[in-house]
Amino acid sequence: MSTRTLISPAQLARPRGKVVYWVCFALVVVLFTLAFLGPLYWMVSGGLKTTQEAVQTPPTWVPGSAHPENYQRAWEVMDLAKLLMNTLYYAFGALAFQLVLDVAAAYSLSKLRPVLGKAILGLMLATLMIPATVLVVPQYLTVLDVPIVERNLLNSPWAIWLPSVTNAFNIFLLKRFFDSIPKELLDAASMDGAGPLRVLWSIVLPVSRPILGVVSIFAVVGVWKDFLWPMLVLPDPSKQTLAVGIYSLATSVPENVLIASLTIASLPTLILFLIFQRNIMSGLTAGGLKG
Repeated sequence: MSTRTLISPAQLARPRGKVVYWVCFALVVVLFTLAFLGPLYWMVSGGLKTTQEAVQTPPTWVPGSAHPENYQRAWEVMDLAKLLMNTLYYAFGALAFQLVLDVAAAYSLSKLRPVLGKAILGLMLATLMIPATVLVVPQYLTVLDVPIVERNLLNSPWAIWLPSVTNAFNIFLLKRFFDSIPKELLDAASMDGAGPLRVLWSIVLPVSRPILGVVSIFAVVGVWKDFLWPMLVLPDPSKQTLAVGIYSLATSVPENVLIASLTIASLPTLILFLIFQRNIMSGLTAGGLKG
């Protein structure tokens, strides 16, 4: 069975067809490279400029003179080490809660099949159609005075961790992957005397590493890039995240130092993606077991 493409093999075999193909291919690669790397270059180079050069019009593409000390100044003046540690603390705390509770919810809906499980999943997915900004006020009122326990969670990590657990998208991703695990594999474990928790720990989780990696990255990046919610629930400057802390100090530093701090803040997530991009793609495209 032959595969149909935009250019037939006969046309591609001709000299003119090869030239057109490689010219189009090169243009697409160059355009996408500029679209993705252009903003990164602009941000990195902006942090190397002087204050006057960073704000001048028209802007310069190449710094007249490099000033790497701007990055050191941004690190010290804006106390990025403290903000970075705060963000890592919130991000990996949210990751731990999501891995435990979201995996348990997805496993229950997929394999344990509770009563009204489909209705519960439908209600979860329905929340994805609600704009996030609409939920800010009820979530804030809940965090301000948690029902039953009657506690104020402002300026505490629980204000970040608890709302992050209610992630219907991650639960749906995990459930879809768990659905693809052959039932025969779980039945064999049950016949050997393994209970539901043992099956989850010894069978389901080891084969679910790709999707667990994807959910982990989504959880960390979700907390890392969030701005509005941490700004509302973490008013104490010593407990703020990286994004909120940089915003709070933006008016007190020069533009080149601000750009340098933004560059430093974006590096961890960029490095995380470059290291685990293969895991992200394999986790999103994984549909089950082979063999």
